[in-house]
Amino acid sequence: MTVNPVYHQSDDRLREELTWISDAKKDPENFGPLYSKYHEQIFRYVYQRMDDEELAFDVTSQVFIKAMNHLHKYEYRGVPFSSWLYRIAKSELYQAFRDRKARRTVNVASMSLFEMIEEMEEDDNTENKTKLFKCLALLKEKDLQLIELRYFEKRSYREIGEILEITENNAKVRTFRALERLKKQFL
Repeated sequence: MTVNPVYHQSDDRLREELTWISDAKKDPENFGPLYSKYHEQIFRYVYQRMDDEELAFDVTSQVFIKAMNHLHKYEYRGVPFSSWLYRIAKSELYQAFRDRKARRTVNVASMSLFEMIEEMEEDDNTENKTKLFKCLALLKEKDLQLIELRYFEKRSYREIGEILEITENNAKVRTFRALERLKKQFL
């Protein structure tokens, strides 16, 4: 599996991010670099799970407002700041589903589908792509989230664990089981 540099960071970038966080904790005016770096990423995460672009923008705004207001509670745990933002986004999504009766959707790029099919040792063709898309839509939210984080966003198990507030090993086990359930539906 290739590593996507958009989601993974070098030690230098993590140190730079920690400096931004420290500056933003002292003065909220300094939150800009964090917002600029992660807004699009968090928006895509939210939008992939909703059927309404405007609502996705609203939820994303709430994520960053909460992040700014609770930045003093943030603790570095060896993973990018985005892991903390994803936990907030997950919570805000669930709240939006409860409050606004928003529908959960599956919105994945075709290249990700091809990679997923490849992972399942199938040929890249339209029939398999359509079948996989239908199977993904049938998954429970937790399984879908694990598969999206691991295979579409190429996140490490450590990051997945941090986002979902579980151990790295538990993230591996749950992802494996989710993939097995997907394979059963696919076959």
